Amino acid sequence: MTTILVTGGTGTLGRLVTERLRADGHEVRVLSRHSRPYAVDLRRGGVGLDTALAGVDTVVHCATTQRGGDERSAANLVAAAKRAGVAHLVYISIVGVDQVPLGYYRSKLAVERLVEESGIGWTVLRATQFHDLVVRMLQALAKLPVVVLPAHASDQPVEVAEVADRLAGLAVGAPAGRVPDVAGPEVRTFASLARSYLDATGRRRAVVNVPLAGKTYRAFRAGGHLAPEHAVGKGTFEEYLAVRFGGGEGGRRE
Repeated sequence: MTTILVTGGTGTLGRLVTERLRADGHEVRVLSRHSRPYAVDLRRGGVGLDTALAGVDTVVHCATTQRGGDERSAANLVAAAKRAGVAHLVYISIVGVDQVPLGYYRSKLAVERLVEESGIGWTVLRATQFHDLVVRMLQALAKLPVVVLPAHASDQPVEVAEVADRLAGLAVGAPAGRVPDVAGPEVRTFASLARSYLDATGRRRAVVNVPLAGKTYRAFRAGGHLAPEHAVGKGTFEEYLAVRFGGGEGGRRE
C-alpha cells in the first residue's frame, strides 16, 4: 500500500482524511506541530521534516493558518518533498482564491502556484467553506444582541466529511492537476444561514443586513467564492446543525 503523509493531520479536515486512508489500509503519517513522532513546524522545516518524508509516496497538504506563513510552509514542504522523491503532492484550497482579494485567499492561491510549479506530480482541489466555519462565525456574531451581516452576500457551505472523502480518493490516484471543485448543495444567503443557526441553538437575535464597501465585499457579493455548478455535496447546513446541536425542524431558509 501507499505511504502517505498528511500535513495538518490532526485538524478538522486532515483528521478525517487520515481516518479514511488508514481504513483503506494505507500507511499514513500525521504531521503537525504537536503530534509525535512527526511533530514539525512547517514554517521552519528542518531535519524533522526530512525524516517525516523519508519513504513517502504521496503528501496531502491540509495544514494552514490564517495567521500567516502558509507560503513559507509550502515552500519548505515542496523542497523537502523533492529531496525525498515524493511522487504526488495533493493540496486542498478554497473556491474563490482567484476571485476574492482577501489576504488569506491570496496566500492560498500563491500556495497553489508553488504546488503547480514544484516539479512534483500534483493535484489541487478547491472546496467551499465547511459548515463548522460558518457556525464559528455565527457564534461570534451572535454574542451581540443584533447579528449584523453583509447585505446581498451568500455562501455555499459543504460537509467536511464529503471533502475528506474526495481528498482521500485523490490521494490514492495519479496526479490529476486542478480537479473539479467541491461545493455544498445549496447557495444560501448569510441571513438564512444565521436564522437557521439561531433556531437550532434557541437564541433570539435580530438579524440585520448592512451594505459594506471595498473590493473584498464586492467579490463576495458577486459570488466569487461560490460554485453552484459544482454543488456535489449532499449534507445540508440544517442537517449539520441537527447533529451538532440536536435541533429538530431544521430552521428557516430564504
